[in-house]
Amino acid sequence: MKRVIIKGTGSFLPEKVLTNYDLEKMVDTSDEWITQRTGIKERRIVADDQSTSDMAAAAGIRAIENAGLKKDDIDYIIVATITPDYMFPSTAALVGAKLDIAGTPCIDIEAACSGFLYGIDLAEGLIRSGKYKNILVIAAESLTRIVDWEDRATCVLFGDGAGAAVLTAEESEEGIISSTFGADGNYTKILNLPAGGSKNPATEQTVKNRLHYIQMAGNETFKVAVKKMGAAAETVLHNAGLTAEDVKWLVPHQANYRIMAATAKRIKVPEEKVFMNLDKYGNTSAATIPIALDEMNRGGKLVKGDNVVLVAFGGGLTWGSVLLKWAK
Repeated sequence: MKRVIIKGTGSFLPEKVLTNYDLEKMVDTSDEWITQRTGIKERRIVADDQSTSDMAAAAGIRAIENAGLKKDDIDYIIVATITPDYMFPSTAALVGAKLDIAGTPCIDIEAACSGFLYGIDLAEGLIRSGKYKNILVIAAESLTRIVDWEDRATCVLFGDGAGAAVLTAEESEEGIISSTFGADGNYTKILNLPAGGSKNPATEQTVKNRLHYIQMAGNETFKVAVKKMGAAAETVLHNAGLTAEDVKWLVPHQANYRIMAATAKRIKVPEEKVFMNLDKYGNTSAATIPIALDEMNRGGKLVKGDNVVLVAFGGGLTWGSVLLKWAK
């Protein structure tokens, strides 16, 4: 049976580390407050001379090498990000140039924290069409560039980084087994960046009102996130004829410890099967899941045939889940 598999993974984390103790000196907060409410201890900060496309390219080349391929083997590039280098050109086009494979078709997608999973879904369809063989899916974010460092409720949450995967089709029992996706624009106000687009272009007033920073209604976001992530994970398991007992790993979007724990409880997956690295990197939006997969892959935590459930939610609101049997 021919299935689309993840052939290789890669990631990139900036060198600079910002700890909770560092944040104590910047805003009215404490390590105890942040840890208890989020599970985060530190996060990475993109360097002044780095951009989203720089991190994306670094993660991408590592994924290509891990897949045992060459850059010229890549037929398509998908980059998921809400922090592109520019409104245009696309970050994916910049990545193609930095990888020295300019001419390869590419596209950016914006689905916030669900972006990597949306990219996997798009890549699977393109590969199944027979038109493309090897697709590089990257998620990269420079979220600290759009964080309001005066807002203690949000500035403690986010970090920067990139993760990537190479997808291809092989005759295999492993690969993508089931997936589900959704979105609801009625929830736009609970998690958004109000200004900078065509609706509210940058003006002196939007800058004064701090509308170019992430805004989030925490309690509402928590409730919707657990509901949507739990339902999506249940759907992919049901569609595959599996139960929580069949799951080796649940890899949720690394937004908040309490959201991840509540999602696992809802679908009856024990916490020891939930992969978390939130404490080290914070919420890197679309990049959290591919960073986690690369860490698991290189750390020997993933074994061929393992049932792995990926699940995410993000601003939009968007949500999605992918069930795969690990193929490497």
